[in-house]
Parts: sequence; C-alpha cells; structure tokens
Amino acid sequence: MFARIARLRFLALLTFSSLTAARDDSLFTSSVTYCSPPETLLIQQFDIAYFAKNQSIWFNISAASVDPNVNVTANVMLNVYGMHPVNFTIDLCSLFSGALCPLPMYNFTGSDSIPIPSSLGVSDKIPSIAFQIPDLEAYAQLSLTEVNTGVLKACVQATLSNGWSTHQVAVEWATGALALLALLSAFCYSFTPGTLAPFRLFDLLYLYQWTASTALLDLNYSSVYRAFTTNFAWAMCLFPASATSPIQTSINNMRHLTGGNMADATGGSAVALVNRKLSPYNAMSSSTFSASSDQYAGIGTENLWASFNTSSANYVSDISVASVQELSAAGDVQLVTPSSANVLQAGVPIYVNSVGIATANSFMTVFLVVLMIAATLLAVLFIGYCVLAATSRYRRRTGRYIADWHHRYLSFARAWLLRVCLIVFTPVTIFAFYQWTLKDSWLSIFLSVILFLAVVGYILYSIVLVHRLALRSAPSELYMQPDLLASHGPLYAIYRLERFYATTPLILAIFVKALFIAFSQVNGVVQIVAILVVECMVLASLLVLRPHKSRGADVLATYLAITRVLCTGLMIAFLESLNLGAIPRVVIGIVIAVIISVAVIVMFINTLVNMGIMRLVPAHYRRRPGATPGSLDMEKGAENDEKDWRPRNPTPERNIPLDPDVNQPYPDSPSQTLTDHQSVYSEESGSTTLGSLLPRRWSIQQSQPSNRSRSNSQSQYSTSQSNYSPSRSNHISNASSPRQSIPPSPLHTQSPSHSRQPTIDEHPPFP
Repeated sequence: MFARIARLRFLALLTFSSLTAARDDSLFTSSVTYCSPPETLLIQQFDIAYFAKNQSIWFNISAASVDPNVNVTANVMLNVYGMHPVNFTIDLCSLFSGALCPLPMYNFTGSDSIPIPSSLGVSDKIPSIAFQIPDLEAYAQLSLTEVNTGVLKACVQATLSNGWSTHQVAVEWATGALALLALLSAFCYSFTPGTLAPFRLFDLLYLYQWTASTALLDLNYSSVYRAFTTNFAWAMCLFPASATSPIQTSINNMRHLTGGNMADATGGSAVALVNRKLSPYNAMSSSTFSASSDQYAGIGTENLWASFNTSSANYVSDISVASVQELSAAGDVQLVTPSSANVLQAGVPIYVNSVGIATANSFMTVFLVVLMIAATLLAVLFIGYCVLAATSRYRRRTGRYIADWHHRYLSFARAWLLRVCLIVFTPVTIFAFYQWTLKDSWLSIFLSVILFLAVVGYILYSIVLVHRLALRSAPSELYMQPDLLASHGPLYAIYRLERFYATTPLILAIFVKALFIAFSQVNGVVQIVAILVVECMVLASLLVLRPHKSRGADVLATYLAITRVLCTGLMIAFLESLNLGAIPRVVIGIVIAVIISVAVIVMFINTLVNMGIMRLVPAHYRRRPGATPGSLDMEKGAENDEKDWRPRNPTPERNIPLDPDVNQPYPDSPSQTLTDHQSVYSEESGSTTLGSLLPRRWSIQQSQPSNRSRSNSQSQYSTSQSNYSPSRSNHISNASSPRQSIPPSPLHTQSPSHSRQPTIDEHPPFP
C-alpha cells in the first residue's frame, strides 16, 4: 500500500543516513485542528506518539464529550502523500457491550504509555521510510457521525511528523556565519581599490534572498522544499520569532491602533492553518468537511463552549461546567474550514507564518530590521571617523596616508551605504509592494512608501549619475575619477569598461520579480512564467555581454544564473493546475534543494579564495603565483594570471603608439638594416618594395668573394649581431670560410651599394 512512498527511500537515506542512528524511529502528532464545528467533542490537547523500537504508543490528551444522548460512528482516515492507506468506520455502539452508546459526557485528561500487541502487526504496516523522510506529508482524521441523522458531530485532524525536517537551526547559523565571514572580508578588502570581496558579499546574500523568494509564489510547494527555504528567511529580514516576542507584540499593537484588523500570529504550528488543498494535506476535494459547516463558519470555539454551558446547566453527568470552562480557557485548537478566515493561502502567508510572523506583520518586521542595519552602519562609520579624527594629531608620523583617508572617507561611507541599499533592495521591494495589497494599517502603508522611496531613490540616483557621466563623456571617465569610483564603484567597478551598465539589468530584474510576487498572488501561472522569462533574460545578457573583467567572474555569474533558471523551471511542477502527485513534487523539491545547496557551497569556496586562502597552498602547487588576495583577479578557486584577463584590443581609449624601432619592415636588401628608419614607400618615386621576391635564405653556393663583398658581409653581420645578439651556436659556419656569391634574382631590385645577397652566416636570424 505504501509502494509509491518507497520511491523516496534512496533520497532520504542518502541525505539522512548519518543522522538516523542518533534518533529513535517515531511518529507523532505535530498539530491538531477542528475540521468541522465541535458540537460533540472538544479538544484542548491531543498529543500521540508511536515508537517503533518497542511498539508502544504514548498519549497526552485533554478532551471532553459535551453532547448528551448521541449515538455516533467513528471514521478513521489516514492520508499519506495524497493516498489513503487507512480508512475504516467503527460503530461505537458495538464496542464494549454498548458502553459508548450513547456517547457518555466525560472530561478526559490523562497521559500514559501503552504497548501495542504484536498480533496487530502495526510495525509491518508502516514502512521504514516513513520514519526517515524529512517533512512527512501525512495526517490522520477522526470523524464522529450521528447514526440516526448522519450529521457530522465532530471532526479532528492531526498532522503527523517523524522529527526530521530540512529546516534546521544549525543550517541557519551556518549560512549566517558564512554571510558574516563574507561581510568581514568585504569590509577589510574595501579599503583596497579593485578588490572582489565586497562584490561577492552581494552575490552571496542575493543567492540567499532568491532562495527564500522562490517560496513566496502561489504554488503548491512540497513541505520539504518549503521547510528548506525557511533556512534563508533571515536573509529577507524575517528572523524567526514567536507570537509572544516583544517585537511582534509591539507590531500587533501598532497595527490595531492604526486601523489594522488582520489576525495575529498563532502560538502553534502554522501547518495547522494551511489550505487543505496544499501540502501536507493534499486533499484535492473538500469532502472531509460537512455541508452544514458553513453555517458555523463565523462561530468560534468560545461561543460553542458558552452554548454548552447554558444548555447543559441542568444536566447531571460526570462532567462539570467548571472543568469545561477550564478546558476552554487553556485550549488553542482552531477551527479550519474552507470558508474560515484564518486559512493560510500559498505564497507569503504560509511562508511568513512558518517562521512565526503574522502575514500583516511581515513588512513591519522587514522595516525594523532594515532600521537596525542602517543604525549599525552609521555607528560603525561614525566610529571610523572618530578614529581618523583622533589620528589626525599624529599626521606628521603617519604621513600622507591619514590625510588621504580624510579625503576619501566620505566616498568610502557612501559606497557602503550603496552596498546596504543593494542588499536590502529585494526584501524591501517585495514586502513593501505586498503591504500595499493588504490595506491593513495606514501607518504600515505610509512607512512602506517612505522606506521604498529611500532605498530605491538612492540606488536610482547612483545609476543615473553613472550613466550620465558615461554617456556625456566616455565610459573611461568612470574609472579615471577616484571619488566617483570609490563612492559609486559597487555598481560598475567589477565590470569591463565598455560594460559598465551590467548591474542595471539585474536590478531591473529584481524589481520586476517583486512586482509579480506581490501583485499576482492569486495566479501562480503568471508568476512562474514571468519570473522564468526574467531569469532567462538575465542569463542571456550574461552570455552575450560577458561583462566581467576576468573569465572566472563570468563563469561564476553564469553558473548562478543557470542555477536560478533551472530551479525556476523545475518549480513549474508545483502549479496547482497540473495536479501533480505529492511524491513527484517531493522528489522535485529535494532536487531543487540539492542544486541550491551546491551553489551555496560554491559561494563558500569562493569567499575563502577571495579572503586569500590560497596563501596557505605551497608555492610549488600554485598554478598562478603573484595574485593579490581578494582582488578582481582571483576567481573560482585559483589565483589570477594575466592570461585569464581578456585581451586588451586597441580601442580609442587604449590605443598605445608602437615603438618606431619595432614597427619596421624586414630589410629588402643587405644595405638596409632593421634599425634604419626608412619607409618602404617613396613618395617621390611612387615605387615600393612590397611584393619583391626574397632570396632563398638557406641556399649555399661556394664562391670566392671579393674583398669588398667580404667586408660588406662582415659589416652586415656585425650590424645584425649588435641589433639582435644571436647565439653563436645558431651559425653553421665561420664567416671566414670562402663562399660563392648568390646570383640575384632577375625580378629582385638590388641595392646599388651591394653586388650580392648575404650568405647564410651573414643573415641575421628572425627576431
């Protein structure tokens, strides 16, 4: 029955085989909700765990039966990845000699561990993969239906978990530590112009932010992938919090005082409020809900408890009104029906509630985190300025270095302000746009407009300034003005001179994706298609422009772009309209998570290389010695060499005049040496030596040269020897040996000062 689930065995074992030995195999309830108004059965706590090692069940239940004279049947249904391996109905009147018919009014509170008889064969019915696969998509449902009328009296759903998840606190800390390492490296190397580490900080954080933003679409993600993306929620300024944290409580109070009426975050798991059509429920139809549940959509559990207190006041039973009131006050089990207002839809609502933040609090959380980052930046810059001011007293000792930094410090501060704006650009645009769609609190909307204009305005100002200077004069002016390069260099310093605008397409792509994420929340098809087109355009621009100064930087940028395109294309399988099964979606989610994890590892290695880790490699193992750590030269795990740089072809900005002593044709006659500054073209005669046949260089004929020819040959030989200093071993004969003159070619125009061509040992070798 679980045959299809077994397909996930290999992936789960491959990922978690080293960890499963440290944890006992178990299944337990992770959340409990009502799936219909609780008329008969009220639940305050419902914790059940099954341990495979000793085949026992532990429970901690607080529940009450409050409706008198009810004969019910119980239906137990188990949903595992959209399948129903268990689905049976029991008539409670046939159990225990009718002791449960009618259902007794009783308040049960207890906790115990009960061994399961081996004769039931429970262990054989549960495959081992169910204890190992992360983020198990399964839930159990108990329905109580009245025998006579067929009315649903109670419905309870409990999601199941095995304790394994792709969301790990250790992963959050590891990715945060890597970002902190990249930040320290960027700050240290930002004092040196032309370094690569500050640019790689943005690339790393943008990879984190893109990973988190992929879970904000209106798609039916698998639980394993949604949990994986929450590891990077902090990069979107969404640090995990609880419903009772001081920051979230303050935001709730602010919203409610400024016209906000949306619900706050729940204290329990957000999985309990997920739309039942999505993972982990995978209920494609609403048959689990009764038709009469709509009339109770606006009735809360508190009203139901109150109605019970008034209707059963004169009824004598084993349950008292005081115990029911105590159970109601302590309970937090919520009612979730298709028409409930507390249902979390796909996209931003599910994602932010998964990290303990209410949907209406998402932007304000981002706003406060951005304020903290800005305050930290200003504090660090102020401390740096104070240090420079304190050292100005010793300017005589420090020389020109401190004076130069006094002049450049403002540009240094502006560069870091621009870097911070680029880093927070993704979360600010997404959640500011999304806040405008909620229309919850006027103060939240006002602050979102202010923050959006501040961040986007400064980035746009820098882009306009750079492009205006490049278009009015020349792109080379961007690299020839030290103040401009120091303050606005984060936009273009990493790129080639003629590709100074390469950052603009990426910023525009981030802006367009934020528009579709925020304003197309109800149409996942439009979102995924638009974002896939944008990512493909970014990849095409990198392949066509190849904007970076080194081949390694182009390779890294192209690899990250291919990763985004590939993962976005795979997410098409998460469209609800495709009705793809739960197991294929889980496999695709694991594949995407692995691809992103590899990209993070690549960025980790790149960060170490840019920090100068190659210095630790012995010199004889270095393929490219002499590179500067953290410079633009170092890329993809090796130090840079000039052969990795692009050829600097002559351009109007790079046209360097050649040495006239080098830019000369080969001599046409022996009287012409390579050092003669004569042209091969005579304006007076209009004749040229181009096209003349050269003598056969290595033809040897014996002759007795005359004294004049011999002296000319020796003169020619000494001249060529002084110009080129050839090795003596390159000559095959002595100059004093007799040679016969080589008759000139009839087509060759011979110089009047010579009667023959130089012999083999009189010719200078080629340079």
